[in-house]
Amino acid sequence: EVQLVESGGGLVQPGGSLRLSCAASGFTFGNSDMSWVRQAPGKGPEWVSTIYSGGVPTSYADSVKGRFTISRDNAKNTLYLQMNSLKPEDTAIYYCRRGGKYAYDIRGQGTQVTVSS
Repeated sequence: EVQLVESGGGLVQPGGSLRLSCAASGFTFGNSDMSWVRQAPGKGPEWVSTIYSGGVPTSYADSVKGRFTISRDNAKNTLYLQMNSLKPEDTAIYYCRRGGKYAYDIRGQGTQVTVSS
């Protein structure tokens, strides 16, 4: 079964950090471009970042550039998103998906990130 399972979300104060993980199974993870997207309450999905199958290059939305870092461990079939200097506007459900910025075919169930004091 092809599956993506996110974890690592939670409640954090502004300025704090979180590291999200996405465990992949059922397909050749190392051959797949992978992305993170997020959806805030009452808003549409927002692309956050993409990492290509070889690990480079990476790309980021302007809203997270310099604060978030996407990475992958192909040996562990896991995608990561290190989020630093978190802001209240980063509050959203974060999803990992197989694909790039504009097209994808698999998405996980999401993990909630709440940034609040």
